[in-house]
Amino acid sequence: MGKVTGFLEIDRRDRRYAPASDRIRHYREFVIPLSEEAITDQAARCMDCGIPFCHNGCPVNNQIPDFNNLVYQKDWEDAAANLHSTNNFPEFTGRICPAPCEASCTLNIVDTPVTIKSIECAIVDRAWAEGWVKPEIAANKTGKKVAIIGSGPAGLACAQQLARAGHDVHVYEKNGKPGGLLRYGIPDFKMEKTHIDRRVTQMQAEGVTFHCGVNVGVDISVNDLSAQHDAVVLAGGSEKPRDLTVPGRDLNGVHFAMNFLPQQNRRVSHEPDGTNTPILANGKHVVVIGGGDTGSDCIGTSIRQGALSVTQLEIMPAPPEKENKAMTWPNWPLKMRTSSSQEEGAKRDFAVNTVSLSGENGQVKILHCIRVDEKMKPIPGSEFDLKADLVLLAMGFVSPIHEGMLASLGVKLDGRGNVLADVNNYQASVDRVFACGDMRRGQSLVVWAIREGRQAAHAVDKSLMGTTTLPR
Repeated sequence: MGKVTGFLEIDRRDRRYAPASDRIRHYREFVIPLSEEAITDQAARCMDCGIPFCHNGCPVNNQIPDFNNLVYQKDWEDAAANLHSTNNFPEFTGRICPAPCEASCTLNIVDTPVTIKSIECAIVDRAWAEGWVKPEIAANKTGKKVAIIGSGPAGLACAQQLARAGHDVHVYEKNGKPGGLLRYGIPDFKMEKTHIDRRVTQMQAEGVTFHCGVNVGVDISVNDLSAQHDAVVLAGGSEKPRDLTVPGRDLNGVHFAMNFLPQQNRRVSHEPDGTNTPILANGKHVVVIGGGDTGSDCIGTSIRQGALSVTQLEIMPAPPEKENKAMTWPNWPLKMRTSSSQEEGAKRDFAVNTVSLSGENGQVKILHCIRVDEKMKPIPGSEFDLKADLVLLAMGFVSPIHEGMLASLGVKLDGRGNVLADVNNYQASVDRVFACGDMRRGQSLVVWAIREGRQAAHAVDKSLMGTTTLPR
């Protein structure tokens, strides 16, 4: 391990944010990296536990004590190699993963976990800066051709692994550029898109072919595509949003979050909006319904667009300020968390249900709400109204879209409407068709998508070749 007494001698120190008054004026990343000396000190705090729970806390099973020790020893290149052995895209997770590994850290018992996420990000950023991240081109080609539908983190991870195994990999993406929700859902102030672009360049050098602007099931038949490939991997997203079925839902100014966020991302990237009806928050009272990450992204974007006010509503009760460690550790705890976007000026309200919306001349103006108890039953006499010129629905996603591709394939679905496939072989009910990521497991984290993409690649390679050297 690193410094045996490091966790006793060195205090936890993490990355800071640029001041809110500065960062809301642009869409660039605003997290201030720690110095090399500070990162080395933070890595020295790793206890190298006999049972490192951070391994299980991390869905891709990063070898966290190992790369912490390498950073402490200032062996950054080996640390980068170690990190990439389990995670294809640590610059993604180092920016947007909620870090369940830190919740599982033994030092989290006393609220001072190792700053694993910051160390991970520092390793990969240095690897890119030093030129250590290079294409890993397969020595031998297998002659097998694989189609991957969807270029989010699951599709990208699966594609990269299969290309490195020597397969001819073709990725089909309905949008203009690869990345899925990484590019079109997550705002640039959380992750700039240059990180995706350089990975795509690396993957192209490794032999991956990207077909963008191709909506499988619309522009091309999925059955024709299957006939042209030895295997097909369904790696699209959980794109069907949960709707708000109340009177007034059809008023102008009420939009799904994923109709709002991609527009701004395209503006930042100088892509066409893709619509004749731009959704903008400037000069408006904005209400975001939904308390998760997508809701926070709507808040930060609305504030940067110049909203007069932003209110976020959550139907669940406010979580406790602090978890009971004895009851929850090393699992992910339910507790009050405040995102960087929420810190920028949003009002948050919990245990609130939207009853209806009303407006003038077809435009939403008022949100009619009522407070609910712990069983989400309305509390009589607790009704109240909110001004609302723009209502953004960020209540999660229920399943992939069934119409088109999935209906044409005829794959079986699970009880939640996702493509039915297990986590051993990732095989769907149709021969030579596999499924991974949100398409299979439902709405989830980027780190789970990367895990499933890697494991699906292992399953596909084994299915095609009879054996595989790809890790799970």
